[in-house]
Amino acid sequence: MASLTLTGIRKTFPNGTEVLKGIDIAIDDGTFLILVGGSGCGKSTLLNIVAGLETLTSGEVKIGDRVVNALPPKDRDIAMVFQSYALYPSMSVRENIAFGLSIRKVPKSEQDKTIARVADMLQIGHLLDRKPRQLSGGQRQRVAMARALARQPSMFLFDEPLSNLDAKLRVEVRSEIKLMHHRLGATIVYVTHDQIEAMTLGDRIAVMKDGIVQQFGSPQEIYDSPANLFVAGFIGSPSMNFLKGKLASLNGRGLVFEAEHRGKKTPLPLKNAPTGARGWIGREVVLGLRPERIANEDSHSYDAVIDCHIDLVEPTGPDTHVFTQLNGAKVCGRVHPRTPCREGGSMPLAFDLSQAVLFDPASESRIA
Repeated sequence: MASLTLTGIRKTFPNGTEVLKGIDIAIDDGTFLILVGGSGCGKSTLLNIVAGLETLTSGEVKIGDRVVNALPPKDRDIAMVFQSYALYPSMSVRENIAFGLSIRKVPKSEQDKTIARVADMLQIGHLLDRKPRQLSGGQRQRVAMARALARQPSMFLFDEPLSNLDAKLRVEVRSEIKLMHHRLGATIVYVTHDQIEAMTLGDRIAVMKDGIVQQFGSPQEIYDSPANLFVAGFIGSPSMNFLKGKLASLNGRGLVFEAEHRGKKTPLPLKNAPTGARGWIGREVVLGLRPERIANEDSHSYDAVIDCHIDLVEPTGPDTHVFTQLNGAKVCGRVHPRTPCREGGSMPLAFDLSQAVLFDPASESRIA
């Protein structure tokens, strides 16, 4: 396996559109890197540059200790798994897995051992003599993964491999990919627009927007301490709640966020406010609070309780999402599924502000 270092990666298409605007990412050998972002953010273009399928305008791609800018894909020692599976329809599963080995003139006995190994790992041994048209979407994706595994490359690249699968299969194949990473200790670069995939699979996540990495870090770091409003709203389901209001001093000691509810000021005390927040007293900020921090009074510690009018109730099974209004903004909370609540009614919601995040409304950056 190998490390990956991307330095100053820029890509401008012939029509003048700049897709990547100076990407700097470095991961160690064996890391599972997620490139996540909405459509058009440049994540697939960046993956294709790593693969050698797309030329870069400037910058450096280094795999292990080799700069590979000028190397064709076949010489980069990578394997790629595509969204569309890219299986040969006239070949059996066995032949599809063996194709790359045959091209490299690997002896037949060694091919058979490799096919048996990867088929056992991905539980497709019983499918080896079938054609792709006889397989489900999840089975086809496993075959595509097996073909990549058979090559034993230094790095695996995945381009939205689960987007064609239904919800149940996505969970199953996602688990297979994570288990594969644990077994092999493989270096993986994985592109997705799905933030749940990003959070569950990655060791490191690069959140992208408009050709720029907005934040690069561990899943928990990005979830708990988002760098800006975009990252905070993109990562997490349901997404983070945002409230605009002013900061005020609490008896000269702590800080409070001045919310407005039903025409009255409702102070929300910020016990763990960042050091830089004191400079924002009397100024407008954006307060970010995850839905799980707005819940039943008896569910966890809390800093304030507000009697809220419930606009919408969404049962999910393990919990129930309730939607209300605070400071003129829609707010989502997560309550116990057996909590009595109904649309159009009122209920007390407990606000735990220990994990609240503050943002500068002008720059949209987190206040540290």
